Amino acid sequence: MRVVELFPELLGTYGDGGNALVLAQRARRRGFDVELLEVRVGERLPSADIYLLGGGEDGPQRQAVDLLRSLGLGDAYVSGAYVVAVCAGLQILGTSFAVEGDEQYEGLGLVDVVTTRGSRRSVGEMAVTVGDDVLVGFENHAGVSALGEGVAPLGQVIRGRGNDGRVDGYRTERLWATYAHGPVLAMNPWFADEILTSVLDADLSPLPSVADQLHAERLRALGL
Repeated sequence: MRVVELFPELLGTYGDGGNALVLAQRARRRGFDVELLEVRVGERLPSADIYLLGGGEDGPQRQAVDLLRSLGLGDAYVSGAYVVAVCAGLQILGTSFAVEGDEQYEGLGLVDVVTTRGSRRSVGEMAVTVGDDVLVGFENHAGVSALGEGVAPLGQVIRGRGNDGRVDGYRTERLWATYAHGPVLAMNPWFADEILTSVLDADLSPLPSVADQLHAERLRALGL
């Protein structure tokens, strides 16, 4: 499995590279061969099984989407690659997103999602029901993301705001996006394994670790 972290110098504000590390290590510990790569500004886009996008400020976000458009991330996705995006990465993959002065900037258009600027910034703990599990994390953004017809949210918000106070992120067969920024997969090992199950097309053996204990402690702290 080849895992590629995209532009950590632009979209790595909150330690988002931890998501790539989590996927790589959880696969390796189960005996899979994994190649972990970083793509930096000025480099070509290598073929990969899964690409990861992190968070960043308005300027780097615009630069990143222009570079990804020219490098062909959309073509790679259409051809079968998987994508995980957090925070600004969530906005980049959509139809358009807001930048300074509420100007709309064209996204990659992988999904029908339009992000505008909300009246207040959302900062704090968040929790989202995803199937039978609960994703925990931290959000820090001013975006309001409207999902187009037929676009499924990642889950229902029970703490925080996510896209609009009701749902968070979105998902397709090969794409996961959430406003829970930073190394969210380290906080949610079940979510990392859900992604790996799809990418590897394999039933994964259990992998109990301290991450499971930390996830349970976070749920207790949130009263969930």
